[in-house]
Parts: sequence; C-alpha cells; structure tokens
Amino acid sequence: MIRIIVLLLISAVAYGQPNVRVTHYNLKKGIALQGYDPVSYFDGKPVEGSDKIKVEYKSVTYLFATAGNATRFKQTPDKFEPAYGGWCAYAMGESGEKVKVDPETFKILNGKLYLFYNFWGNNTLTDWNKNETPLKSKGDQNWKKIVE
Repeated sequence: MIRIIVLLLISAVAYGQPNVRVTHYNLKKGIALQGYDPVSYFDGKPVEGSDKIKVEYKSVTYLFATAGNATRFKQTPDKFEPAYGGWCAYAMGESGEKVKVDPETFKILNGKLYLFYNFWGNNTLTDWNKNETPLKSKGDQNWKKIVE
C-alpha cells in the first residue's frame, strides 16, 4: 500500500512539472529549428520544412521538406535532433547561455548537429572552430546542468 502511495505522489509531481524539453529547447510556437528540416542538415544544406509534414518527438515538433525526410527522422530521431536543444553551441560552451541561432549556420560534428549565432558580423562558428574540443566539452557539461 505504501509503495502505491509513493508511486502516485511521484507521478503527481512529475505530471505537474513542465516538460524539460518544451521549457529549455529553442522553440518558436512549439516548432524546433525555426521550422527547418533537421534531416536536410545531414544532406549538406538546411531547407525549410513544411507545416504539412510534421513529426512530434518527445513533445517537440519538427517540420520536414519531404515525407522521406520525416520517415528518416522517425527511424532515428536522436541522430537528427540538434545539440543543446538548438541553442548556439559556442555560447553553450563559452558561458552556458541559451543564445539564438541563425539556422543556416551549422556544423555536423561526430554525427551531431550544432547550430551557431551569426548576426551583425559575429559568426560564432568561426570562434567555435578555433577552440572546438574544450568548447564542446564545456557545452556538454553546461547543457546537462540545464536539462537535469
């Protein structure tokens, strides 16, 4: 009986908390990657998705340019999701801040998508490339602190 009560209390607490992904991911009206097709990055050029081809994965909605890309995503969604919830990889590594990105400024590193701020003559991908290994390590640590 006590186990059931404990499980019910844990469920109630978990249910009452907002989804960490929805709270901390870089979403605009619930859409990730500013509407860009996550699979298209891995084909070499980001393409905007269509609001007619959507996939929701763990409370985050992604748009796709083609039904084929949506199918590829569904097969291995973790492969295509952006690092750090879609926030600027350089900022996450440098300071742990969630900074907006230019969805067309990106890098695929070890099979993972990283996005970068690129506005007003400041392309953080350039800075990332100069110091990638420690920035990635620190970014991984900082992101873990945010989503745990």
